[in-house]
Amino acid sequence: MNYYIIAGEASGDLHAANLIKEIKKLDSASKFRCWGGDLMQQQGATLVKHYRDLAFMGFIEVIANLKTILRNIDFCKKDILENRPDALILVDYPGFNLRIAKFATENGIKVFYYISPQIWAWKQSRVHDIKKYVDRMFVILPFEKEFYKKFDCDVDFVGHPLLDAIEANKLITDDSWKQQNSFDDTPIVALLPGSRKQEISTMLPLMLSAAASFKEIQFVIAGAPSVANEFYETFTRGYDHVAIVYNQTYQLLSHSKAALVTSGTATLETALFGVPEVVCYKGNMISYQIAKRLIKVEYISLVNLVMKREVVKELIQHELTVENLTKELKGLLYDEAKRKTLLNDYKELQNMLGGGGASAKTAQLIKQKPSF
Repeated sequence: MNYYIIAGEASGDLHAANLIKEIKKLDSASKFRCWGGDLMQQQGATLVKHYRDLAFMGFIEVIANLKTILRNIDFCKKDILENRPDALILVDYPGFNLRIAKFATENGIKVFYYISPQIWAWKQSRVHDIKKYVDRMFVILPFEKEFYKKFDCDVDFVGHPLLDAIEANKLITDDSWKQQNSFDDTPIVALLPGSRKQEISTMLPLMLSAAASFKEIQFVIAGAPSVANEFYETFTRGYDHVAIVYNQTYQLLSHSKAALVTSGTATLETALFGVPEVVCYKGNMISYQIAKRLIKVEYISLVNLVMKREVVKELIQHELTVENLTKELKGLLYDEAKRKTLLNDYKELQNMLGGGGASAKTAQLIKQKPSF
């Protein structure tokens, strides 16, 4: 079969790449054309457009880049018609992907959706488009199946694909990693300021200012592959105990005592590595005020959403200050009772996310091909 897959960011690239690998195990003759990234390309997919050209964050930013987004949608539709895939597989990225789902359905192409958009947080009305234009939805968070059931929509909970990705990394973690990166045995705090320049510019200066109070700690930035080292250096000059690594986020987390993490998938990855964390978010004020009125969930981190209570501290908008970051980080580093409680909560979180094999389960269900 010929598949067309669309993922609009780095995490989607990772999970789509693993899905491609599992589909190939079931159908060695399958072919893939994709919008995504390097990992999908490494699995043999023909890369049409890279996700770094697609990522626009926030209401204001989307409006500012609306012409580019609309051109991308038109180009994608044309490319799908020219290549006539047997099935379209969409990975999250709802603003773009739901438009393409409608187009594909109207043109007789079967539509699978892997990793549901977070419509339970906002724009719940999108569930009606999903019922109309998606043949089968595969969800990765346990409460999502409950959410869709309220709308008489029977989706498949396949477990979270991060469980497999992280377990595979744990098996190959090299104890010489510190030496290879010229790190000594001083405790490490990971800084994950995001993958887009816009959020890095907002988060990283605050994280670095907090780091200034911990001279006895090594701070290591997980560099985004699409962001040049020179960009980070504009912020890190003068911080001698701060380093940066690229394409080594999982190794970094494996060796970290704590982490400061921008909200998103990284908050869940950090928890699954058993690293105490503070979740950070600060956006454009207008975008934030709009989102605040539209979002229907109590928390912004996936950890807290899955657990349905505050497990990790969230510092959002005006609460995200150097003083608050410093205070919370001190607790994570030096309060053993707090660390123990948090690590126990992480074990409960992992159990709630289901077993491994999300990509393999999804590949099997795609091959079966029935609809909702």
